[in-house]
Amino acid sequence: MKKLFISVDIEGVACISAPVEVDKMHQAEYVPFRDQMTAEVAAACSGAYAAGVESIVVKDAHFTARNLDPHKLSSPQGKSLQLIRGWSGHPFAMVQGIDKSFDAAAFIGYHSAGGCGGNPLAHTVSSRAFARVELNGVVASEFLIYAYAAASVGVPVIFLSGDKQLCDEASRTIDGLQTVATLEGFGASVQSLLPGDSVRLIKAGIQRAVSNPPPSLLTLPSDFVFKLSFNKATDAYAKSFFPQARMVSDTELLLETRRYFDVLTFLWFAAQ
Repeated sequence: MKKLFISVDIEGVACISAPVEVDKMHQAEYVPFRDQMTAEVAAACSGAYAAGVESIVVKDAHFTARNLDPHKLSSPQGKSLQLIRGWSGHPFAMVQGIDKSFDAAAFIGYHSAGGCGGNPLAHTVSSRAFARVELNGVVASEFLIYAYAAASVGVPVIFLSGDKQLCDEASRTIDGLQTVATLEGFGASVQSLLPGDSVRLIKAGIQRAVSNPPPSLLTLPSDFVFKLSFNKATDAYAKSFFPQARMVSDTELLLETRRYFDVLTFLWFAAQ
């Protein structure tokens, strides 16, 4: 394996438990978890390089997408590491930049879906906009949505770190997926690995994932029924003018399509 794509969020890093810890407006609480996010990515890169990966592209995929400290990331001599910061507007969003040139993808710091109890910070794409997101009748996490995006360009997902509920769900979806459960949510609390232990296990886990044969490519359904449940009826109405979308209640929009890129485009549009 030569080329790896890594997508990184923050709500699934070790010990995180409160909204202020993911928000740049609260620097005292945010900075330690921005640093942990960076440390877990650095560990993933180190493990991947040790297993033979030559080139890594990392997508910062939380909030402003300008969280990771690039000064704390590096690549060994003769190998490369690039960082994608900010949002381009491309519907691939959290996996912006992934294409068929990558051998595999990994997800760091991911979290349970909106409406689920596996993480006090659980949401899907936008907690402001959506109460729940469903794909073909299944509650859809950001991991599921963007693992399908990776699969749509032929890239298998080999590794995930994040909360236990998400890791358990993802392991049922992708047989052979390597995971590290960093924390488990109980109401508004978490029981978590210590930050240093999370870093150590992520490094070992991704090294193992790269060294082993990758899981089978996730199979995309032939048809997609995508439902967005909004927090506010006013938002649902405003987004109901997306081509092919239709209102099924005051707060719910439905899109039926055979093209997964339509799903991603609708999601990006509706979240703005």
